[in-house]
Amino acid sequence: MEAEQINLKLSKNLIEAARKYAEIYGYKNMQELAAESIREKVFENNEFDETLSDKEIELIDSLIGLSIKKDDLVSEEELKKTLLE
Repeated sequence: MEAEQINLKLSKNLIEAARKYAEIYGYKNMQELAAESIREKVFENNEFDETLSDKEIELIDSLIGLSIKKDDLVSEEELKKTLLE
């Protein structure tokens, strides 16, 4: 597996809290905590859905933008009902 290094800029309060958390829960360092946190958010909690293409995401964003502009928003329940018809 090829790895890429990134840099994060975090507030002082968040860094201090993360260091305490890492120490309490036995992480070797902040990098290990950050990597696990991202992995958990992206993969384990299914927060990120890779099934949509970039084009589909652009279309969804455009639709949302137009709905907001026209002040024509509906509830999540109404949207699901319409999509499942």
